[in-house]
Amino acid sequence: MATIINASTSAGLIQTADTSGTLQLQSNGTTMQTVDSTGSYGQLKQGTAQASTSGTSIDFTSIPSWVKRITVMFNNVSTSGTSNLQIQLGSGSPTTSGYQASSASSTSAGNTVALSTTGFVINAGSAAYLFSGSATFSNLNGNLWTGTLTFGQSDSARVATCYGSINLAGVLDRLRITTVNGTDTFDAGSINILWEG
Repeated sequence: MATIINASTSAGLIQTADTSGTLQLQSNGTTMQTVDSTGSYGQLKQGTAQASTSGTSIDFTSIPSWVKRITVMFNNVSTSGTSNLQIQLGSGSPTTSGYQASSASSTSAGNTVALSTTGFVINAGSAAYLFSGSATFSNLNGNLWTGTLTFGQSDSARVATCYGSINLAGVLDRLRITTVNGTDTFDAGSINILWEG
C-alpha cells in the first residue's frame, strides 16, 4: 500500500492502495518528500538567481536546516579587482576562518597553487576574467562540510579548482560569495544555488 499525505484544501489526506510501499508528503499535489525501501529523498530546490554586477559580496540566506548538499553556480562572474574570489559557509553569519582548502589555477603558462583558511578560493588573477562553473558543498556529518569547486574562465584558457572542508560552529543556514580582500566589487554575471536534503 502507498500513502499520500497531501496538504490540499480539497483533500487533506489521500490514501491509495497499491504495491509500491511508498510514503509521499505533498503540498497541494506537488510531492515534497518520498520515503521508500531505499530511504528518504526530496526534491531539488533552486534559489533565486542574483546578478553579480554590484556590491562586495553576494549572500544566500535562510537555507533550511535539513539541507545536506548545496551547489553554487556561476555564469560569467567577474569583479573590479585582482583579489581572488572565495565562497564562505556560515551559521548565523559567514564563517571567515578555520577553512582547510587548497586551490589551483591552470593555464598554458603553468599552474598556481595556494592554501586558504578564510574560505573556498577561486583563483581569479585579473579583473577582466569571467568565470563560469559550479561548487558543490556536502555535509559529511554534524556541521562538517566538504567542498569541491571547478570553474573555467569563459573568455580565455584558464581552469580554477579548490578542494577543502570547514567545521561550522552551528547548523549551516547561509553562504557568501566575496573576494579575499573584501573590497573588490562584482561587475558582471549571475549566481544561483541549488540545495537538497
